[in-house]
Amino acid sequence: MTTLENRPNTALLVVDVQKGVVAAAHERDAVVATISDLVDRARQERVPVVWVQHSDEDLVRESDDWLIVPELTPGDAEPLVEKNYGDSFEATTLETVLSGLGVGRLVVVGASTGWCVRSTLHGAFVRGYDTILVSDAHTTEDQTGWGSPPPEAVIAHTNLYWNYQTAPGRTAGAVKAKAIDFSGAS
Repeated sequence: MTTLENRPNTALLVVDVQKGVVAAAHERDAVVATISDLVDRARQERVPVVWVQHSDEDLVRESDDWLIVPELTPGDAEPLVEKNYGDSFEATTLETVLSGLGVGRLVVVGASTGWCVRSTLHGAFVRGYDTILVSDAHTTEDQTGWGSPPPEAVIAHTNLYWNYQTAPGRTAGAVKAKAIDFSGAS
């Protein structure tokens, strides 16, 4: 039900699963394993996998921390979008990539929940995409020292409120990885 015309396809959007981003993330290994499984399933069903990679003054491009985690390997033909802001659409090629693939529905996974994942979800939704958050395939580090709730609370809250997002002509929701069915995706 995307509001984007002639965009019937689905893509798996993998946001910032980089060494330095998830090094100290909540349930890091389980989340990365779930993302890896989703990537494999998407590839089996020929659903595009689009990778997003962040850089800034704390996450320097081409540094070891900037690299995608070793458990995940972008395919040679899979688009990789570099970004400098939380929203993966902001000042990037993401919209052009998705348009070229005919994508109007995104299945979103990655890190960090309270920053780049949340910004990207909202960025996609306001741009007309149907946007599904995989509730057990995103994570964040402990930011309680700066006044944030504990990671598990940030994750739970994001899952809760994303499940109730509404807008004309678009759908949103948060579902577990096992409920994602790429076989029916066009």
